[in-house]
Amino acid sequence: MEHARPLARRPLVTLLTAAALAVSGLTALTSAARAADAVLARNGGFESALDGWTCTAGTTVTSPVHSGTTALKATPAGADNARCAQTVSVKPDSQYTLSGYVQGTYVYLGASGTGTTDVSTWAQSAPGWQQLTTTFRTGPSTTKVTIYTHGWYGTGAYHADDISLTGPGGETGRPPAAPGGLKAGSVTSSSVALSWSPVPGATGYAVYRDGAKVATVTGTSTTVTGLTPSTAYSFQVTAVNDAGESARSATVTATTAQRPDDGGGSSDLPAHALVGYLHASFANGSGYTRMADVPDSWDVIDLAFGEPTSVTSGDIRFERCPAAECPNVESDAEFKAAIKAKQAAGKKVLISIGGQNGQVQLTTAAARDRFVSSVSAIIDEYGLDGLDIDFEGHSLSLNADDTDFKNPKTPVVVNLISAVKTLKAKYGDGFVLTMAPETFFVQLGYQYYGTGKWGGQDPRAGAYLPVIHALRDDLTLLHVQDYNSGPIMGLDNQYHSMGGADFHIAMTDMLLTGFPVAGDANNVFPPLRPDQVAIGMPASTNAGNGHVSPAEVTKTLNCLTRKTDCGSYATHGTWPALRGLMTWSINWDRYANWEFQKNFDAYFG
Repeated sequence: MEHARPLARRPLVTLLTAAALAVSGLTALTSAARAADAVLARNGGFESALDGWTCTAGTTVTSPVHSGTTALKATPAGADNARCAQTVSVKPDSQYTLSGYVQGTYVYLGASGTGTTDVSTWAQSAPGWQQLTTTFRTGPSTTKVTIYTHGWYGTGAYHADDISLTGPGGETGRPPAAPGGLKAGSVTSSSVALSWSPVPGATGYAVYRDGAKVATVTGTSTTVTGLTPSTAYSFQVTAVNDAGESARSATVTATTAQRPDDGGGSSDLPAHALVGYLHASFANGSGYTRMADVPDSWDVIDLAFGEPTSVTSGDIRFERCPAAECPNVESDAEFKAAIKAKQAAGKKVLISIGGQNGQVQLTTAAARDRFVSSVSAIIDEYGLDGLDIDFEGHSLSLNADDTDFKNPKTPVVVNLISAVKTLKAKYGDGFVLTMAPETFFVQLGYQYYGTGKWGGQDPRAGAYLPVIHALRDDLTLLHVQDYNSGPIMGLDNQYHSMGGADFHIAMTDMLLTGFPVAGDANNVFPPLRPDQVAIGMPASTNAGNGHVSPAEVTKTLNCLTRKTDCGSYATHGTWPALRGLMTWSINWDRYANWEFQKNFDAYFG
């Protein structure tokens, strides 16, 4: 798939020379004034990670640094200039000096909300550490200013360190009191609802799970998601204002529920499962493989594909490969008998909807209802275990006003979620639900979501995220297609490309760690459980772009499940319960002498 990126925009600024600064009257502070000055910026050296700063796309690194042990690294992406800012208390009608060290291309340092003239200074090119300095005077009623640093659209990462604001300290007040009344509400297998009493003077609250901060909210309730079933957790809350963070509240504990039938049909899957697509409705260069000839190593068999009668009809049909195209095709009776035999051996057989050619857009309630009835008819006719959603191309995209993955508005998204929930309710907890989106629709959401704040982005970017999130408690397996993909930015803010273990490690780490959508730290896509995740790979070089050797597959599994062979990408955890691998396809693996299957069996055998 082609990955369209917004055109880089060039900064419309003029470099201020030292002479211009002198003419403007921005002169140095007098010795008398400096005697009363204080250094007001909090954590200006980034030694306490991003404490005190709000960043759209920033992290701390240990190299390069100007002083100390860490510095800020922030990466502009799309319509985001990677702004990091903090609000500081100041005195009215007072003089201040803002200074910091930067490195990179087009790096800005500035102050806003001064009450007079907001200021900024910038470096067009700073291959090494370069100091930026600017000064301003506050207005007669100004008590707070915001200092910030940012890069520029379409350019690379920048670094900043030792940012200081010097001048008379303002009235900072005191941090609020610790919240009281913390209690756990409704509990599911993957979430716990929390609520607490409001604290006077608080502007927000921080939520801690087992000692680690997991959320910041403005209200007095939240739901912590991405939890493991049948697991005890402890929670605390703090209150926050401009003066800082309160002490932590008393601890409340809650144990998540046991997931019914292990979340919809996965309880009788093995701990590590092999998933593959079977070309059941067409033939290609790999040849036709009869259902009875699929080896026992394959735990989930996806029948490819159910396709709509038209893009927007919602009417899904599954046509088996005709004998003229597949000379060795079995009869319907033999096919159904082979499915029953696979199920008797503990295997799951699903109908996969979509694929490269099967565009499905449920634009209306009528199309949604027709989708439910037609998919049910296929499942019932062949006695299948569930559904695989393999929507590709233009099946899913987001309307311009659809900006929150937790509350989608776009009909094709909302209707798909509704249809799948209806099918789940109809068939019960044993219904197996899997999804096979492309990276463009999932991990790309770390940088871009829909058309973006300013428009112009591909509306399909991240469009699977609301579907996955809404169905996460019903989802048996998510196996993103880590193939036929352009470079994707990982949680290390570096681009990763197909061709080796690194790509699979970075892409899977994002699913198991969670990530801020479109760089918004207040809008995080929660992690999936490791038993819900399999890694999608091509079975052979013929099957698709991005094939890797068995040795690279093994490195991927070693890193994610054992924390060995990880290479340059640092994962955010170790997940021995990772469910397994998915491949396109069983047919192509047979064509390649079962190389993919044999490697899986050797690793997990």
